[in-house]
Amino acid sequence: MELKDTTIVITGGASGIGAAMARRFAAEGPANLVLADRDIDGARTVTDEVALQVSGQCVPRQLDVGREGANEALVGDVEGNVGPIDLFVANAGIATGTSEQGDDVTWDLIWDINTMAHVRAARALVPLWLERGGGYLLTTASAAGLLTNLGDAPYSVTKAASVAFAEWISITYGDRGIGVSCLCPQGVRTPRLCPPDEDGSTAVLAADVVRSMNIIEPEVVADAVAEGLADERFLILPHPEVARYAANK
Repeated sequence: MELKDTTIVITGGASGIGAAMARRFAAEGPANLVLADRDIDGARTVTDEVALQVSGQCVPRQLDVGREGANEALVGDVEGNVGPIDLFVANAGIATGTSEQGDDVTWDLIWDINTMAHVRAARALVPLWLERGGGYLLTTASAAGLLTNLGDAPYSVTKAASVAFAEWISITYGDRGIGVSCLCPQGVRTPRLCPPDEDGSTAVLAADVVRSMNIIEPEVVADAVAEGLADERFLILPHPEVARYAANK
């Protein structure tokens, strides 16, 4: 996929991997770039930083991807006020640091953000893309979606579901012009790198496991994404060893 002269939407674009992708994609000269995040100030900071590289609109949008109807509203807003979406990056996500003992509120929240946000975005986008004959969905999952994440059952389950959903969209609509890539990194140096909580619960185990791996910078992930999109690869693995781990599994 060529990023030049396209309209790109990135959720979770205010920091971490989302912000790094915004900077990397902006260097390709897109027509429009929309960064959506709960942190509107952070999204505004990143859009201000890269706006001169975007030929058209470079704008922030406040968005809680876990809220029902929010993704559909974002798609409608961008389509109506910015331009037809060529690439939608479903990147926003959270971790919990809990086990199967996590309560239903925790499970429901992470399910809405890590999985259902992708489904809801696709509901709005797929009919538009089919009508136009093309579009591209990039989902940020995790190596945990291919393997697992010790210490965080909800994260592992919802990331596996997001991989499966990306596969389904790709298989179902790939021959009708819709491209899909699924980003599955391991540890990345971001503000949300599984911070341990104060009571010594399983969040500490999750953090220790992640930090024992090869931690890479968000910019390295963004470069891998740009290369993967150019090749239209389904799995984008910034940590190449994940392919071997998955094969061993």
